[in-house]
Amino acid sequence: MNIVIIGVGLIGGSAGLALRGFLTTIIGVGRNPEKNKRAMELGLVDKIMPYDEALKIGDLIIIAIPVDSAENLITDVLNKIKSDAVVVDMSSTKQRICEVIRNHPRRRNFVASHPIAGTEYSGPDAAIPNLFTDKVSIICEKELSSKEALAKVLEMYKILKMNVIYMNSKEHDKHIAYVSQLSHISSFVLSLTVFEIEKDEKNIFNLAGSGFASTVRLAKSSPDMWAPILEQNSEHLSKALTTYMNYLNKFKTSIEEKDKSKLHELITEANIIKKVLK
Repeated sequence: MNIVIIGVGLIGGSAGLALRGFLTTIIGVGRNPEKNKRAMELGLVDKIMPYDEALKIGDLIIIAIPVDSAENLITDVLNKIKSDAVVVDMSSTKQRICEVIRNHPRRRNFVASHPIAGTEYSGPDAAIPNLFTDKVSIICEKELSSKEALAKVLEMYKILKMNVIYMNSKEHDKHIAYVSQLSHISSFVLSLTVFEIEKDEKNIFNLAGSGFASTVRLAKSSPDMWAPILEQNSEHLSKALTTYMNYLNKFKTSIEEKDKSKLHELITEANIIKKVLK
């Protein structure tokens, strides 16, 4: 089976590493010659091919590029694949890409998915073989995919050792705004705030404890990937940020008023996360 991976960075490259050797040929497709060369050097793919040529022979096409690029490309991909080929995307937002191809003649060849896995790094050198292991992948609107397409994608996620759950695209984007995208925004804002106030970078490095390091880690994430994600999910993120800023203001007021009792109450309320995340 020929697996074509469009985008050989962190997600696509990690998928290539994990899928190699399962009676498949991994074909990489990318616009950057240097990254394509690096993907070959690192063994992320078996070969690099031009886009049109790869689509002609691909049995499973994995789209692992920024969400805005995926949205723009998906129609052309479906137009050019073999009649029995399967296309799966790995984008972090689902509603818009599902809408783009909802009435496409080959909609049943497509499976909308989001493997919830990643790091703050990007590019071929960031790829790791166990990135997806024991993580969750969400498949959206499975009823619009053929049984054969769904089965092929489920087999892929089985090889990647992921747990699969199902959800409609609107609910996916709503929930992911709170549990993933808001975390990234918090990290970006913390980084901007600290560097705005603490001009001396040396002091930051000397004083940064594990709490700061873990909280701000996501601020190292790729702007090429995350700016489109935040733009595409603006409706749900706006609501999430309103709630978030409401709680920030509660903390701000309590701190300004030196209201230790209210601060204790807010922190205790936040501790409910202990019941969810071990």
